Amino acid sequence: MSGVGKTYLSALLRRSDWFHYSGDYRIGTRYLDEPILDLIKSKAMEVPFLRDLLRRDWIAIQNKIQVDDLGPVLSFVGQLGDPDKNGLSLQEFSRRQAMYREAEIQAMRDVPAFIDKARRIYGYRHFVNDVGGSLCELEEPSVIDLLARHTLILYIRVPQQDEIKLIRRAQADPKPLYFRPAFLKSAVKDYLAERELTYVADIDPDDFTRWVFPRLFHSRVPRYESIARPHGYVVESTEVAAVRDEQDFLALIETAIARKAAAGEVTGYPASTGATPPAPEPEDTD
Repeated sequence: MSGVGKTYLSALLRRSDWFHYSGDYRIGTRYLDEPILDLIKSKAMEVPFLRDLLRRDWIAIQNKIQVDDLGPVLSFVGQLGDPDKNGLSLQEFSRRQAMYREAEIQAMRDVPAFIDKARRIYGYRHFVNDVGGSLCELEEPSVIDLLARHTLILYIRVPQQDEIKLIRRAQADPKPLYFRPAFLKSAVKDYLAERELTYVADIDPDDFTRWVFPRLFHSRVPRYESIARPHGYVVESTEVAAVRDEQDFLALIETAIARKAAAGEVTGYPASTGATPPAPEPEDTD
């Protein structure tokens, strides 16, 4: 989930000569780049002065997304609710959610190709996949299988005593989120009933995001665990916070593997077998 330390670890490892593959960066620069630019241009066209400049090709708009600043992706996903508060209709919000889901699937399918590129072109021996917390929402088992074959999956679990801190931090700064369709439908219905509202257009976007986050968090936990149990390893967010360098990280991975082995749990490729990763699949290369 956002805030547990995924990007913290990835940035730390990047400084130790690891190739940092950011799923959301790939989404924003490859699979949603054009829709993001189209959205920005459509907003600019509402301003007469900018509309004239755009139509004459006197100005150009670029997507300046960065690994550490995913603002354009978040702006595209948007929030549900009152259009006067920059909210989206349910139809438009659902359309963008579907586009984000497909983009995340494609970005994860690119991982094997980027592992190869990182080694072959850039000379990186190590690779970290900084995947979004919505991976568990995609309901696309082939993506999990692909990642399990090519990478070691690490689930950063939030201890129960720290859950409220994570939730409060997210509620203090509400950001756009991805929801699987069935969850969104149920959440909107319950929110409207609880707030005694009739229409989605009456929803305050930030209030809905704050209200829905705890529900989303608790719905995702069993989904994360269902991925980690057969395919990966578990570390606590408190352990991640104590990591200061590459050696700390590797020691944490060793601890996670040893804990799982001691518990008698069986994990597939790669860690339990020590096998060599399979060659990247040609169809994943763009």
